[in-house]
This record gives sequence, structure tokens and C-alpha cells, in this order.
Amino acid sequence: MNCRREEKKGVKRSQAVRNSSSKESESENKLDGETASDSESKSEFGGSSPVPTSDDTPEVLNRALSNLSSRWKNWWVRGILTLAMITFFFIIIYLGPMVLMTIVMCVQIKCFHEIITIGYNVYHSYDLPWFRTLSWYFLLCVNYFFYGETVTDYFFTLVQREEPLRILSKYHRFISFALYLTGFCMFVLSLVKKHYRLQFYMFGWTHVTLLIVVTQSHLIIHNLFEGMIWFIVPISCVICNDIMAYMFGFFFGRTPLIKLSPKKTWEGFIGGFFSTVLFGLLLSYVMSGYRCFTCPVEFNNDTNSFTVDCEPSELFQLQEYNIPVVLQSVLGWKTVRMYPFQIHSIALSTFASLIGPFGGFFASGFKRAFKIKDFANTIPGHGGIMDRFDCQYLMATFVNVYIASFIRGPNPSKLIQQFLTLRPDQQLHIFNTLKAHLVDRGVLGSLEDA
Repeated sequence: MNCRREEKKGVKRSQAVRNSSSKESESENKLDGETASDSESKSEFGGSSPVPTSDDTPEVLNRALSNLSSRWKNWWVRGILTLAMITFFFIIIYLGPMVLMTIVMCVQIKCFHEIITIGYNVYHSYDLPWFRTLSWYFLLCVNYFFYGETVTDYFFTLVQREEPLRILSKYHRFISFALYLTGFCMFVLSLVKKHYRLQFYMFGWTHVTLLIVVTQSHLIIHNLFEGMIWFIVPISCVICNDIMAYMFGFFFGRTPLIKLSPKKTWEGFIGGFFSTVLFGLLLSYVMSGYRCFTCPVEFNNDTNSFTVDCEPSELFQLQEYNIPVVLQSVLGWKTVRMYPFQIHSIALSTFASLIGPFGGFFASGFKRAFKIKDFANTIPGHGGIMDRFDCQYLMATFVNVYIASFIRGPNPSKLIQQFLTLRPDQQLHIFNTLKAHLVDRGVLGSLEDA
């Protein structure tokens, strides 16, 4: 009797365990937004199968490095491809700002393609009506809006000189909104029964991708117009931090930094920080002496070309600074001559070293969520273009905010351009107001006496 009671208790316990486990699995599914009774559940997405990505290392490198271990083979592949990318970076800098803007545009399109392709593969959404077309249509609309604003802002005189451009500039935002509304209506009309949730998933996926990629690339273009130094130094700091963190981690790494990226170590993180700050100071010192890097990129209406010639601002003129008393005994100097921009470069390199890597951690979490190794296999040993620019986009936002907060002031040339487009009575009113203001301050009287 006792044995039968114990067997019955054991059966009840096992049934209770099964019930609890089934409830837990159901609750987990509910947390993910899935229920057993939902007709648009896992079957619609095809499960959570990983997106296959492979590392297409060139056959030449495979043969040359066949005798090395996988660790050192990866080291050489990454090193060779890194040198090739740095060389390409120097070439496009030499070719000038127009080529740089074109490259930024191409990188933006490729990054958008890589992220959208992951969404297509994860959710098996290739058969959705119109959705591939709509994704690229929304990319076109957003680029038209952002780059239209840039053209109106930086090429104001050219826009006002050409009648078609002047009309497009005047109604630019309305046209952009009308284009987006067209895409929105097309999306609503493309909704198909039993695929509603999937279609809204991809609609959100597309818009988040646009926010991350297109907005940041637009800020990179704005940084470039402030002067090529504001474009080159931040990007170079991120590249330096990535390389030096990898090298310090490769040779000295022992302590894991974050679970999202098991290969990242505290040794690499700290070594990358100090190396990047030093690199930023040296690079800023070299570039601050050249007008082609420090002058704002402006459009010359007479030659219809970009110019980078100006009188350097105070940021790029050598000044003498007193060294703190604590360091005077160590260095043996009381003062040091440096460019004010070098002080700003410390802020840029610090952000690139301490906060910039979190863009990479975010990308790592994204890839782990969808069980992929890289965004694509465009660059052997490095993954896709997005794998190389995950930190750059975060850096671009910081630089743009930094310039707006601490550097940029009112631009007299842009104010004059806008003033000249007003009606004569409006110009006369502004002239009289400005004259009265200068007379009250005593400035106009002193100028007339001179």
C-alpha cells in the first residue's frame, strides 16, 4: 500500500512538473508576443533560424597563411585588410570633399541594405507584396528630405540663382511630406490578411534602420562642411581605438569586459583609451597647421566648385598655455604651445574610446539576438560595412552635438545671403533697425569718425 501511494505521489509530482514547465514555456512565448492561439505566430516567421553569414577570405591569403593557427591567421587577415582600408581612406581624403560625400552616401546605402537583408532573412519576408520596393522607397524619401535641407543650407546662392531649384527649395518640406505619405498609403494598401503582424514588424524595422543609418550619415556630412578636420579626426580616433584595443587585447587581454562581446577585455579597453587620446593630440597638431583641413567647406558660385580657403580661426592658431604646477617638475616645462583644437580633440578621442565602443556592443547584442556572426561578409576578417561603422555613427552624432554646443556661432555669410533674398522694404526695415541698434551702442558713431 505504501509503495502504491508513493508511486501515485510520484506520478502527481511529475505531472505537476510538466504542467509548470508548460506554463513557463507559454509565459515565455507570451513575453515574446506569441501565443498558441495566435494564427500569426512562429509558423509565420519560420522560427528563429540564424541568418547564415560566412567569412570569404581570399584564396591567396588562405594559401599564404595556411600554416598558421586560426588565431594568428585571423590576426594577419584583419591586419592586411585594415591597412588596405586605411590606404583607401587616405586616397578619398586626397580626392576632396565631393568624393568624401559620395563615399558617405554609398556607405549609407550599403549599411541600409545589410540591416534590411537581415530583417528579410529572419522574418522570411521576401514574399510580402511591395515590401522590398517600399523599403527602398522610404530610403529615397528620407534622403531627399535630409540632403534637400543640406543643399538649401550650404548652397543657398546657387539655389536662388536657378528657378527650378528655387521652387523645389521653397516647397521642399511639403514635397518631402507628400512623398512619405505616398509610401505610407502604399504600405496600408499592401496589407495582406494573416501577414499583418509580419508586415508591421518590417515597417518598424525599416524606420528604425532609417533612423540609425540615414540620420547619422546626414550628420557626418554636416560635420564635413564645418571643416575636414571635424570629419577626419573623429573617424581616425574611432579607427585608432578599434585597432589599439584589438592589439592590446590580443597580446595582453586576460579580463573579460562585457558578456555581449566575450573577446573584448579590460586590458584592450584601457590600452585603446590612452593610445587614442595620444593619437588624437598628435593628429590634431599636424592637421591644425593646414588650411585645407581647418577651413569650412564652402561652395564657390563663381567657379561652381568647393573651396576650403580661409583665414584660420582662433581654434587653429598656436597659443601658449601654462602647465599645472604638479606637472612642471616632471616635464621640466612651465608653458607649452599648442592649438586650442587639440584641447577639443581630447574630448573627441575620449568619447571615441569610452562611449564609442558601446555602439559596437549594441551591434553585438543585435547580432546575438538574431544569431548571426556579422552583418554581411563584404570585408574578409571584418564582416560587413555596418560592422566597421557601428561606432562611427554614434561618434558622428556626438561631434555634431559638440560643434553646435561649443564651437559653432552665427554665420555672417549665411545671414547676408538670406538678407539679400528679402523684398526691398524688408531689407530697408532690417537696415534701419540695425543702424539704430549700432547708434545706441556707439559703434556706428565711432566708425563714422574713423
